Amino acid sequence: MLDLVISGCNGRMGRVLEELCAAAPDLQIKAGFDILGPSDREFPVFSNPAEFQEEADVVVDFSHPAALTALLAFCVRRGIPAVLATTGYSDEQLVEIEAAATAIPIFRSANFSLGINVLKALARQAAVLLGEDFDIEIVERHHNKKVDAPSGTALLLADAISEALPYEPEYVYDRHSVRRPRDRREIGIAALRGGTIAGDHEILFAGRDEVIELRHSAQSREVFASGALKAARFLAQCQAPGLYDMEDLLSWLREGEV
Repeated sequence: MLDLVISGCNGRMGRVLEELCAAAPDLQIKAGFDILGPSDREFPVFSNPAEFQEEADVVVDFSHPAALTALLAFCVRRGIPAVLATTGYSDEQLVEIEAAATAIPIFRSANFSLGINVLKALARQAAVLLGEDFDIEIVERHHNKKVDAPSGTALLLADAISEALPYEPEYVYDRHSVRRPRDRREIGIAALRGGTIAGDHEILFAGRDEVIELRHSAQSREVFASGALKAARFLAQCQAPGLYDMEDLLSWLREGEV
């Protein structure tokens, strides 16, 4: 039995995690962390992580960047691995995460969908083959409650493409403010917000007289929660501190560990 703590348990993703854990015989929620404090849950909820005194195997975090410092301090002090599924971290917070990863195993990804990570690999391969001959644009769509833009996943995809190109591209986020023809060494990134869209990402490779489109559409938040729980299972068996990501998880899954 894997004992979990859900950080951000009162949010939408926290409740999806709770539903999936209830259906998984190998998972048990020991407690929740949420700035709003106790709620209508079947497990204790703490507004301050330091208040939790019991044992746990992994913390899964779907909360807010503002909660990061206290959460990392708790995990490092207690020696509990953490799955960080929150997006919108600042550069300073990314340094905090790297520092904590020298003491405990930390798993961080901008997107926990297995499909998105397949899309990432396909986009990287397309960039290698198409090189400088195609213009590259990324369009992401999310629900109207999402705060950060562009999404962490859009940047994840852009970075994967950038690493595969024979040049250093410029990310262009707002063409309204760019009053010039498109430069061939750009990656355009557009963010759309509306309704209840769980997550939709499209990569456009536009060449002379031909267009290639790669797209992933998440039908519900469950795909992200399911991936985060797979990451929790993976992290629980990690012996060494370090910063792990979806490529580590996919390698583990290919080896038949789950």
